[in-house]
Amino acid sequence: MAATIEETFQRPVGELLRGWRERRRLSQLELANRVEVSTRHVSFVETGRSKPSREMVMRLAEHLDVPLRDRNQLLLAGGFAPVYSEASLHSPSMLAIRTTLRRLLKAHEPYPALVVDRWWNIVEANAGIAIFTAEVDEKLLQAPINALRLTLHPDGLARRIANIAEVRSAALASLQRQVAGTADPDLQDLYDELRGYAVDDKPAPPGPAEVVVPFNLTHDGRELSLLTTIATFGTPLDVTVSELMIESFYPADDATAEYLRALS
Repeated sequence: MAATIEETFQRPVGELLRGWRERRRLSQLELANRVEVSTRHVSFVETGRSKPSREMVMRLAEHLDVPLRDRNQLLLAGGFAPVYSEASLHSPSMLAIRTTLRRLLKAHEPYPALVVDRWWNIVEANAGIAIFTAEVDEKLLQAPINALRLTLHPDGLARRIANIAEVRSAALASLQRQVAGTADPDLQDLYDELRGYAVDDKPAPPGPAEVVVPFNLTHDGRELSLLTTIATFGTPLDVTVSELMIESFYPADDATAEYLRALS
């Protein structure tokens, strides 16, 4: 089971670094070559025989692709101050980010688009997501609205998704990779919850012409076919910004595009 934040702070920095190295499936030799230090030094850091400098913690974290939130935890465990800020999205310092996000979402209309945080809670959305929030249980629309729970819950979109087995399988696989990459206990809890939702159908194997899993949603008696993409900010220096994901939906056929334009 993943460690809590309190347990993480009590663990030495070398132990935490070893955990990230093993999670990335790297040997000490492979990591040492990437960081350009000796394997002996990596071993000494991991076992606590050598105390790494602030710069070494940062270099190791960079080559291990450790998320910014967890890099701050590594620094704290090593006795150093955190480097990366974590500002609320609604703080004055985030005005430029909020403005950019809202412009992106508005420009994507009439097609749905939303912004989620690390735990898939919706923090911004455009008018197009009205096709997702219609006919779902009100309890799923109470803040914070979780996009994955909204999609897969039996009282949410699941009952309107024609290919729910395929969508569920793809979503769980993606979330499982995120859990493995971050070791976040809250994401693990979300994964366990979503996996526990009862689904009668098993996903059919993809056809030879399929390259992505479509999102086939019934809305007002019509079946819409959508494709989805995920975008993130490049080179973020703030924890909150680094964890934002912009999910954009596109029509997979002309009929869906025409219908969504007519709705707007």
